[in-house]
Amino acid sequence: MLTSPAASLPHATPPASASRASRRTLKAAAVFWFIIVALGQLFFAIAIFLTYGAPSFRGDFSRLNRGTPHAYVPGEPFANAIIAAHIIAACFIVLSGTLQLIPAIQRRAPRLHRWNGRLYILAAFSLALGGVGAMVGRGTVGTPAQHIAQYLNAALIMAFAVMAWRTAVARDFSSHRRWALRLYLTVGSALFLRAATFLMLLIPGGPYGIDVATFTGPFVNFISYGQYLIPLAVLELYLRAQHGTTTLRFATASLLFVLAAGLGAGTAATAAAVWAPRVRAALDPRISIADTLAATIASSGTDVALQQYRTLKATAAQTYNFDEPELNTLGYQLLNKHRFAEAIRVLQLNTEVFPNSANVYDSLGEAYADAGDKPDAIAFYRKSLTLNPKNLGAIKMLQTLNPR
Repeated sequence: MLTSPAASLPHATPPASASRASRRTLKAAAVFWFIIVALGQLFFAIAIFLTYGAPSFRGDFSRLNRGTPHAYVPGEPFANAIIAAHIIAACFIVLSGTLQLIPAIQRRAPRLHRWNGRLYILAAFSLALGGVGAMVGRGTVGTPAQHIAQYLNAALIMAFAVMAWRTAVARDFSSHRRWALRLYLTVGSALFLRAATFLMLLIPGGPYGIDVATFTGPFVNFISYGQYLIPLAVLELYLRAQHGTTTLRFATASLLFVLAAGLGAGTAATAAAVWAPRVRAALDPRISIADTLAATIASSGTDVALQQYRTLKATAAQTYNFDEPELNTLGYQLLNKHRFAEAIRVLQLNTEVFPNSANVYDSLGEAYADAGDKPDAIAFYRKSLTLNPKNLGAIKMLQTLNPR
């Protein structure tokens, strides 16, 4: 029986050159992914520090609530200290975790790597535990499904921190590396959440599955879990591919390149839309007119506060911050307290000061809708659309308020 010469060739074993190429490609993809993540985490850490650190150093603690609701509550020093520790730990952990993954530091500064690793694990565990305490004690935004996702993320962080510590103590460094990578991904999941969300917002005709007015919807629920479950799944694929077939390594490398590029684009969009404005606001030395008026409303009422706004704008325009978001922020603070009449008057003033802004009319329309005044809500949402026909939030609200 004759056999083909080709049949005797080792088809099951790829050429050594292809195997080496797949390993180099997989390594390059992992390095590219790490660079994108490291840069994103670095910008995130800088944004955290400047957003919360700059106002704290000036003693302007009320401004901390712009980034995180209830971050500072007068008369609650213990709870405020927990939030402060949470923010400091978040800033530290973002940089510390990235430092742990740099091979040159592992090789050349093993002592630094060990001590930094211990602090990182302790900070990660404390951050997760403190976050759960803050959510339970002060509440958090979002739907019940999103709350469960946050609790699950915290539980995974604490579990991975314990396993990373135990395997390091046992000197099982191969297992320690895998647990440390899992810990890094769950701790840094906020970066993936922001990047994925802003990528969805950038899709033409979108966003899909997101109610931009309330930040709810199918995609929001999905990404609340996906922000850490998807990176963890990709990590397991990568770990398997390291010892897998040539085809699996090339496929995993391709996936890593695509995900890293998407992460980079989403992170850049997040930085431009969220981090940069927050940093600019935090570094702004002007006194917040919103905080000033909030104190006046509490002590003397809305009429006095609105007159105070006009007086200060005429006499101290350089001292106080009269930018558009100020009155908008104050209006939403009042809306959240169900003080609809006061919120409407503040937001009406904002439309007088910024008559060409679609956003101020959108906010006023939302205030009227929350107050149950559908005709005025429809009128101001339409005004917002006149100024910005692409205002998807206004379009959806008009469809809800006036479905004909």
